[in-house]
Formats: sequence, C-alpha cells, structure tokens
Amino acid sequence: MGNALAMLADNIEHVISYWVLGNKFHSAALGGFAVISHWVPFLLFSGYAGALADRLDPRRMIQAGMGLFMFVSACWSVLFISGALQIWEAWILLTLHGFAGVLWTTPAQLMIHDIVEPSQLQSAVRLNATSRYLGLLMGPALGSGLLLVFGSSGIVFNILFYAPLLLWLWKAPYGPRFRAAAHAVPRAVARGLADAVATVRAVADNRLILVMIMLTGGASFFVGSAYGPQMPQFARDLGHGDPGLSYAALLCADAAGALVAAIVLESRGLLAARGGTALFLGALWCLAIGGFALTHDYALCLTLLFMAGFMELTFNSMSQTLVQLGAPVEMRGRIIGVFVTAAMGLRAFSGIFVGLLGDWVGVHYSLALSAGALLLWILWLATQWRTTVAQAASEERGRAN
Repeated sequence: MGNALAMLADNIEHVISYWVLGNKFHSAALGGFAVISHWVPFLLFSGYAGALADRLDPRRMIQAGMGLFMFVSACWSVLFISGALQIWEAWILLTLHGFAGVLWTTPAQLMIHDIVEPSQLQSAVRLNATSRYLGLLMGPALGSGLLLVFGSSGIVFNILFYAPLLLWLWKAPYGPRFRAAAHAVPRAVARGLADAVATVRAVADNRLILVMIMLTGGASFFVGSAYGPQMPQFARDLGHGDPGLSYAALLCADAAGALVAAIVLESRGLLAARGGTALFLGALWCLAIGGFALTHDYALCLTLLFMAGFMELTFNSMSQTLVQLGAPVEMRGRIIGVFVTAAMGLRAFSGIFVGLLGDWVGVHYSLALSAGALLLWILWLATQWRTTVAQAASEERGRAN
C-alpha cells in the first residue's frame, strides 16, 4: 500500500509539474530533460544504491527517498503558488526527483527478502510490481482531478501521499537488526572499482541472472516506457472521438492489463518463474507493442495495449524473481542494483529509438521498428539460453553416469 501511494504521488507530480512547465516555458528541451533526469540517475547510480543497501538498513534508504520526494513536492508547491518558478529551479527539482527514485527502488526490492521466505518471493515481487502499477493507473487520473479542482497548488497533496510509507518504515520489524542469526549472512563491504568488478563477474558466472538482466535491459533499451509520451499522438491519429479521452483510455488499458495480470496469476498460482517462460512472454510483449503501433483500429489498439500490460508485468516480475533468487546473499543488493540499472536506467535510451526516429519515419513506424529489434534480441537470447540448458542437462547426465 505504501508503494502504491508513493507511485501514485510520483505520477501526480508528473501530471501537474509537466503541465505547469509546458505552459510556462514552452520549452521542448525542458520536456526532454524531464525524461532524461528521471531515468539517467537509475542508469548511473542504481549499482551504488544496491551496494549501500547491502551495508545499510534498506528501510532508512527508502525513507530518505520518500523524504526527498516530499521536499521536491514542497518546493514545487511554493514555487507554483508564488508564481516565482524559474527554469533553472525546474532543472534542479527534476534532477532531485530522479535521485529520490533511485533511493527508493533498489532498497525496496532488497527488503522483500526480509519480509517473505524464498518460496513466497515470486508472489511478493508480483504484489510489489502490482502496487506500483496501481499507482501508475490511478496517478494520472487523480493528478488531472487535482489540477482541475485546485490548479497547480494541488501538488501540495503529494506530500501526504508519500508520508504513509515513510512513517510505516520507522518501526517496521525488518532490516539487519531483525534478521535471524541463520539468515544474517555477513555482507561484503563495498570497495569501489574492485567491488564493481566482482559484481560483474558474479553476474557473468550465473547464466540465468545474465540472461534475465539482458532481457529486461533490452526491453528498456529498445522500447521501455518511451511510447507513453507518444500516446497523445497515437490518440490523435486514431481519430476516435475526443483525443483527450482517447489518450486517457490508452494509458489506462496498458496499466489495467498489468493489474489484471497480477490478480489472475496470484489468485490461480500460475506461471512459475522460469527463464524460458520469461523470454517467451517478452517476445509476446514485443508482438503486442508492434501490433499496437501499426493498427489504426481503436478497439484493437485498446486490446493490444491491455495484452501488452499483462505481458510486461508478467515477464518483468518473473525475471526479477529469478535474479533475486539466484543472487548470492552477500552481494544481493549489488546484483539487484545491476538489474535496476538495466530495467530502468536503460530507458533513457529508448527515447532515441522511439522519439527521435519517430521525427523521421513517424512514431507508428519507429515504435514498430523498436519492437521488432527487441524481438530479434529476445530470439537471440532464447538460442543462448537453450544452449545453456542443453549443456547443463548434458553435464548432469555425465555426473549421473
């Protein structure tokens, strides 16, 4: 619930701040910087956040992230209400917002291991992802409502939405002090470059972790969330009624698919975490995104986006589960940091493939080409994974003989 409210506030802030910045400065460069500043901190610093989460109490890092989110919302509130906002202040606040996300994301994933047993990890990862998608689904709607009723000063309410997670973590019985002796494995101390090299070697030595990181990294690099900012153009091109309502429906279809996926998979206990299954679902996501990009039928677009949301949550949560289960305990935070770098940080590059390429060939074709490139990447990963599985089976038969 705390994660859902935090993601809700995150998206409310995007809706209100982007609206104010767009109307006040009319700067395409500032809009581009808003995307870059959101994802580049994940690319550069998620690994460090994971290393710190191994050494420190994850609860305190998440609280620091919530505190920074609240500070940024408070600053936006003062500047919006006073009308004194300048463009350099916007650049600073957008950057701080990105760093707050880094402080929150990796430690929150690491703390799951303190809350549940390994047998429950896949379910816990799904529920965590579901809470974030719930905030993603409701944030734009509530943000638009606050903007309509209160104007730009509605961002004041964001401070309240971040508070529950911060306060709950204050006394939550998780973290290093509460780990049982059997589970309190000493974690390695970070040693700069040598520690980073050790993390990369650990990832490279585990083929399953490596393939799952390459899967999520490829999805972020080629497609990521870059089609979200292009949704207004898709809505206008579809020509189905009011473009604003069409835009909202397209966004909701994607998020609703993810939410339904979590409910269905959890209630039925379906789709155990396996490397081959994650790759197959990733390929289906590519087909759904590519189909959405190329069709001009409104009902079919909604259906394909719903399917895309369903597949995206499923293969992302499955790959994250496999990484977290396979990571050595003493460097789990570092490896999760590498995973977050791939899954979120590489989204900064997806704007090049979908956005800049879209200026030349149109966003429909740029998104379809990006989805096609990702599909080829996943098919190559599938051949590598199949070879790995075959070699492991051969070695097992040799040991048995």
